[in-house]
Amino acid sequence: MKQRLIRSCLVVALQLPLISVQAQTDSAKVNTLSFGLNFMTHGEIVRGGLPVDKDEEMEDKSNFLLGRTRLIVDYARPYLQAHAVIQNKSVWGTSGNQALNLYEGWVKMTAKNGLFAQVGRIALSYDDERIIGTNDFAMAALSHDVLRVGYEGYGHQVHAILGYNQNAENVYKSTFYTGGSQAYKTMQTVWYHYDVPKFPLGASLLFMNVGLQSGEPGKVDNSPSTVYQQMYGGYVNYHPKFMTLEGAYYRQGGKFVDPLMKSAGKIEAWMASAKATITPSDNYGFTLGYDYLSGDDYVAVPKPGEIGTVRHDVAKGFTPLYGSRAKFYGIMDYFYEEAYINGFTPGLQNAFIGAFGRPVANFDCSATYHYLAVTTGLTNLDRTLGHSIDLQASYRFTKDISLTAGYTMMFGTETMDRLKQGNSSKTARWGWFSLVISPSLFTTKF
Repeated sequence: MKQRLIRSCLVVALQLPLISVQAQTDSAKVNTLSFGLNFMTHGEIVRGGLPVDKDEEMEDKSNFLLGRTRLIVDYARPYLQAHAVIQNKSVWGTSGNQALNLYEGWVKMTAKNGLFAQVGRIALSYDDERIIGTNDFAMAALSHDVLRVGYEGYGHQVHAILGYNQNAENVYKSTFYTGGSQAYKTMQTVWYHYDVPKFPLGASLLFMNVGLQSGEPGKVDNSPSTVYQQMYGGYVNYHPKFMTLEGAYYRQGGKFVDPLMKSAGKIEAWMASAKATITPSDNYGFTLGYDYLSGDDYVAVPKPGEIGTVRHDVAKGFTPLYGSRAKFYGIMDYFYEEAYINGFTPGLQNAFIGAFGRPVANFDCSATYHYLAVTTGLTNLDRTLGHSIDLQASYRFTKDISLTAGYTMMFGTETMDRLKQGNSSKTARWGWFSLVISPSLFTTKF
């Protein structure tokens, strides 16, 4: 027994230098390079909805499949990170490959004291993504060409974001910019977040200044200019045990661009929201909440086939800018992706209640009911837009393979029909699925 113990000790003693050398070798490998892929196949079955033109004949049912492929490259070493995502999005059956683009491509430099600088094309996401989010459900998703600098440490986060967009490398003059990855000409944002120590409370403040192009190129009497609108407000998240309470309030001011008149007008808009998520168990929970988004004072509501327009000198319809919209106002997103009649915004009230659960391992499901109404008073019309029910289920086969499916039923009113100018907007059925496969190809250190 003693001889066996002595032999074991000798083996350990002889291996200690080798272990030390191996540890030193590993610690010398300060560079990490990794490659990954993200495949998403998304299919939709739509019954009902909005015609492109009121006189156009449209099938009552449409089906299509979308594919999205991303190649993801990451590099990291102390105080330096680089990240690139090449993305292709296309409809199954289309010819060509014109949807290839750089979704993300940035470099980030950090310091020991918590300061950092990041530059490139960045997928920005803040708080609950109501104002700035990736909107990933839209397949192409959102990203911004910006410089981001800030500080993170001791519960504090401060980010300053600067963006300036052009259509070409013009030497002598600026271009009239209305497209690109984001529709603004210039953008400045400051975001501050604080997590209270030893207390489940976090709060954020946000200020944005967005410059949009107004006027018409080549027109002397309506020459191009940049007009600015401001968004400012805050978000609070309180999450004691078994519950999460969220609240947000934002105001919108400055000027908007009227796409019909190609001129600028004043903005006076606001929104408020509250949401409670109750989780008495890890396997099930409940949500309820209310959103209020202000609307224009008066909206012309002509009968189908009639013409009726009203020009607002002051726009009071709140616009959620660059947020993940399908996340908040029903997954069908009837209200901020699709315009109302004459382009005006009658505001939105969204009262919702839902339940979610995990009946078996790796399987999640949810059901949410939305009561939807405008905030603007309408002549001879009720404010109720309709009722929506969202059903969703997802199953994770492995850590990098998952399948999600959903079904939405919209029960619209005459108000919905008149504001959207289409009988099919009263009732719509929408089914969809998303298969996501995200394998990590390899990671190496050197």
